[in-house]
Amino acid sequence: MRTLIKDLKENEASTISGWATKIRDTKYMIFIILKDRSGKIQVSIDKKEQPNLVEKLEGVLANSILSFKGNMVLSEYVKDGGKEFLPTEIEILSKSEALPLDETADLDTRLNYRWIDLRSDKNELMLKVQAAFVDGMRSFLIKEDFTEIHTPKLIATASESGSEVFEVKYFDRPAYLAQSPQFYKQMAIASGLERVFEIAPAFRAENSNTNRHATEFTSFDLEFAYIDSYEDVMDMEEDLLIAGLKNVKELYGEKIKELFDQEVIIPKKPFPRINLQDLYQELHKRYNYEVPAHDIGDMNAEAEKLTSKYAMEEYGSEFIFVTGFAKTKRAFYHMRKNDIPEGFDLIWRGTEITTGAQREHRYEVLKHQAEEKGLGKDVEFYLEFFRYGCPPHGGFAIGIDRLTMLMLGIPSIKEEMFIFRGPSRLTP
Repeated sequence: MRTLIKDLKENEASTISGWATKIRDTKYMIFIILKDRSGKIQVSIDKKEQPNLVEKLEGVLANSILSFKGNMVLSEYVKDGGKEFLPTEIEILSKSEALPLDETADLDTRLNYRWIDLRSDKNELMLKVQAAFVDGMRSFLIKEDFTEIHTPKLIATASESGSEVFEVKYFDRPAYLAQSPQFYKQMAIASGLERVFEIAPAFRAENSNTNRHATEFTSFDLEFAYIDSYEDVMDMEEDLLIAGLKNVKELYGEKIKELFDQEVIIPKKPFPRINLQDLYQELHKRYNYEVPAHDIGDMNAEAEKLTSKYAMEEYGSEFIFVTGFAKTKRAFYHMRKNDIPEGFDLIWRGTEITTGAQREHRYEVLKHQAEEKGLGKDVEFYLEFFRYGCPPHGGFAIGIDRLTMLMLGIPSIKEEMFIFRGPSRLTP
């Protein structure tokens, strides 16, 4: 039976298996750094005393998969943990060829061989951190009486938002890959579930080649009913993010500091909140920033970076909510007050991570707003959800990959995602 490296006990017969991350052949000894999911250990083979093991290792390269029987001993001469494994038997489970990349490889080469690139300590931690973030948020929502749902990713109409969609052949008719579960989240609210969330892929056919866009990504969506205003939605997101960050810090805070040189900072409630017009004035006064004419009523990447700078200077906060966006820049299903959408963006570390809002739940108003956007016919199926009663509700979505990228200080979402999909990349 295999024993994980972290569970090895001194002088107890054990079998360990994993990656030979390094093989060092000296005059008298062969040293192998073996790695499994729990950690690493040095395997030490005496050439004179164990010629049979030496013979089996002939031609075996680093990154091969090896299994050893033997026992772990403590050693003051071993730097990494003060432990080493003394084998009595070896089995070559899988031989590796010479790797086609090394630590100096450019990003495209690394992505071509992503399964090899992911073997690094940093990438392994990155994926564990993402899982911990998601687990912390999911656990919080379950405790808050939310129900996890799974919505269709094949849809009949291409009208969820202003973004482009991917068309696919669906038997004898076209279908589209869903940009988000927005319509179906709201259908769940209309069904009486009241509080729902989903963690699932979303697709955007945008020809964007930036450090934070992908054509397929993982979205963390939630929607909940019987709110009084979009302030309730912002309150919920504060609690959600704090829960996720706490879980990450507890499990991996020290390791993140060691490998990524990033501090996991748990924000304090409430996050600062500012109206967009007031923000424009502050950015102009402090940084001489003028919003471009085509971005009036919205934000762009430069404004987001300056907004984070302002939030730190004024409030000492990494997070800031921005409200008061123009209706022309928001989706038709956002509720409006005095013709201003009742919604927000959340900015973190110089980047927008969330667009959220109170939704319009009144059928006639929603129908009018859809027609105003030229979507009346396209969203008939969606409008049906509101003809038979639907409570006030709101929600938001968070891009898990972008969130992890910002938390760990990774320069590009291409490096953060398990497998990146962009306009020019469809493999591996």
